[in-house]
Amino acid sequence: MRSIAGFAAVGGSRRSVTEEVALAFSVSRNQAYLLVETSCALVARLPNTLAALENGDIDLYKASKVSQLTREVSDGIAAQVDTWMAKRLAGRDPTAIRKSVDHAVQKFDPDGYRERAAAKRALRHVSLEHEDETMSKLSGWLPAEVASSVYASLSRAAKARRRSDKTRTLDQHRADIFAERLLAEDGHGTPRAHIHVYVDLLTLTGAREIAADPGSTWSRLITDPATGQLLEASPGTYRSPASLARLIKARDRECTHPGCHRPAEFSEIDHITTWARHGDTDHHNCHAACKTHNMLKEEPGWTTEPTGNGGTTITTPTGHTYTTTPEPLHDPRPQPEDDTPPF
Repeated sequence: MRSIAGFAAVGGSRRSVTEEVALAFSVSRNQAYLLVETSCALVARLPNTLAALENGDIDLYKASKVSQLTREVSDGIAAQVDTWMAKRLAGRDPTAIRKSVDHAVQKFDPDGYRERAAAKRALRHVSLEHEDETMSKLSGWLPAEVASSVYASLSRAAKARRRSDKTRTLDQHRADIFAERLLAEDGHGTPRAHIHVYVDLLTLTGAREIAADPGSTWSRLITDPATGQLLEASPGTYRSPASLARLIKARDRECTHPGCHRPAEFSEIDHITTWARHGDTDHHNCHAACKTHNMLKEEPGWTTEPTGNGGTTITTPTGHTYTTTPEPLHDPRPQPEDDTPPF
């Protein structure tokens, strides 16, 4: 904690420090941001909480509950909360600590608490995270009473449906009703997909046209059999002609910065070596990058060089390097054995 706080003091902008910590620890940008913020807060404003961490009374996750809820208060209020919490940390679970800190912040800063609560309501949003094995997480950041009402409504409907359909669990019914309600607002009721079909060059000849559902579109992705990397992305049924952007989004699938998994569909297509530095506009020098990591190259000390086919080597202000390459769409085909003389 002390080392990270010391680095944050001399490592440049908070964005640059956060990104370098994320690469060094192989964690997400959000996790790195929390680590940096917690370290700085503990060292500079929360000596009692830091002492409890050093003594082993709490772990870092519990300490972060104190730092997170005092992040937006003044140094004076933070000191009051830290002193009040000193004897309320050991032997308590994270939720209990969070509730105590929340109570203390309201106690010592009632006006600021109300102002921050109003401001946070303006930050409501919905986010999408792709997980493993065909699953994704769709979550909403909502005012507590709204989120609670939505969940209660889903639960009531799920319990009613469960009484007549026990083939699905209550959680499954709740999730299905959630999806049905949102899709009904779109006027469709069922998911609409854009499906990519990839085929390597050795099996392209004689491939049949695949019939698509009228509500979905299809693309043909041609891959290099030796590497599994994408070579061509054909137009979809209802899409414009094949383009570089389509190929890159299909190849990269997500932001190419290490540790960032924002889908390429919602990222930007940009040059690795910038246009101003005579970077080519091709699939070797262009990649998908979220807005945050696309702007990172403007930070002092950060450089990015292409390695070919969308791969990059990133150099941080401290001189560390990280290389990333888009994952192939399939495993390389085994090369045929050479049976020509000499054997």
